[in-house]
Amino acid sequence: MLYVVVNGFWGLRGESVPGIAERWAGTLGALKDIDGPTFDVWHEAGDDLPSDPVLEPSVPALTEYIERKNTGPDLDVVGYTTSLWAQNPAAARVSVALHAGSTSHYALNSVSLAFRSREVDETAEVIRRAPEILRLLAENWEIDAGQVYSKPQYRAVAERFDLANSAPRCGRAVFLSAGRAALAPDDLPGTYVRTAHGGLVIDLTRGGTESPAVETIIEANTRLRGAGALTPLPEPFDRDRF
Repeated sequence: MLYVVVNGFWGLRGESVPGIAERWAGTLGALKDIDGPTFDVWHEAGDDLPSDPVLEPSVPALTEYIERKNTGPDLDVVGYTTSLWAQNPAAARVSVALHAGSTSHYALNSVSLAFRSREVDETAEVIRRAPEILRLLAENWEIDAGQVYSKPQYRAVAERFDLANSAPRCGRAVFLSAGRAALAPDDLPGTYVRTAHGGLVIDLTRGGTESPAVETIIEANTRLRGAGALTPLPEPFDRDRF
């Protein structure tokens, strides 16, 4: 069963709802350019049924959706949480979850894209391009750290290093913000792709042509952690990136 996640985290960063919606609309548009059949017809979070309302991924529509889904006091501190999902013929079910705009010193902001399917497997083109999707998320959201992983890979790394869910780590690919990238060794067994804002994606799949063993991923984590490139943001947070 396919279960692959692309995600990213960052520290406190106050943002307006229209600003968050603009980043989100840009993300959804770029995803559709990567794979139109998979990233099409977005539904509002609900019962994951075809009858759930369809949302046009425009800045005005996303602004209204975020505001509608987030009510209550102190939203400029706790941030805004929303999600969308899509499931189209011959494509994996995909969901995108977002928590942004938080200025809390103890809660990370995040964006996550998850693929699930019983028919589509990891050889699908969109899954092989997951490291490219990680770069896309990093550039649209200016994240601090992020990764691509399958569930077994995530579990193996978490257990080996006793990591909290939000701790930076390397999966089959990893994104490092500029400060982290400056500390990364330059000879890990993957391709290195520089991103906007000075970040770096290290892709252990080499453009989707290889499937790294868990042992390779563990070794990459060991070396990145030893170099300081995966050190968590100091808490309480005083910035959005390392």
